[in-house]
Amino acid sequence: MPKRVDHDERKRHIAGALLRIAEERGLQHASMREVATAAGVSVRLVQYYFHTKDELLLASLGYLAEQLGDRMKSRLTATMEPRAFVTELLLAVLPADAESVRITRTFAAFYSLALAEPHLSEQGMNYPDGLERVVASQLRTAGIAEPVLSAAGLLALTNGLGSSVLSGQRDAASATEVLRHHLDLVFDRAAVS
Repeated sequence: MPKRVDHDERKRHIAGALLRIAEERGLQHASMREVATAAGVSVRLVQYYFHTKDELLLASLGYLAEQLGDRMKSRLTATMEPRAFVTELLLAVLPADAESVRITRTFAAFYSLALAEPHLSEQGMNYPDGLERVVASQLRTAGIAEPVLSAAGLLALTNGLGSSVLSGQRDAASATEVLRHHLDLVFDRAAVS
């Protein structure tokens, strides 16, 4: 009897190989052949599941966004008040442990690729937009003035701090301190108003 193949599992396995390549050395020169080798499958199988490199990149980015989403969900509860919710959400993004460093490095590889190949942004590299909407919603609930602008600023700060941790400019503890300071400014200003 022929072995049943779990197609979703196989796609995730191939995409996982691309994500490992992205984390380790970036994506500018990653080829379908290299992904196939890293996944331990044939190039033909990679092409069966992902007809183009762009399709593979975008699907892999979707899986990476799922990993970040799972990480965030593990830190959040439905009963959290907005300040704690936003704090935990942004701390989940900051590269402070092995998993978050891996995720941040891999996202950075996709951002770098999007700078070189802008058509990828147009095709669906818009995962940060959803995160920004969630943060803005929580800020709105907390009564923060200009919640959309504040959310964009907090996420830009978090991303910049993440880059500074990855580059060795600062460590995770000092990045966390800077982030908490700015969260205090946003939320304490609303409390005074």
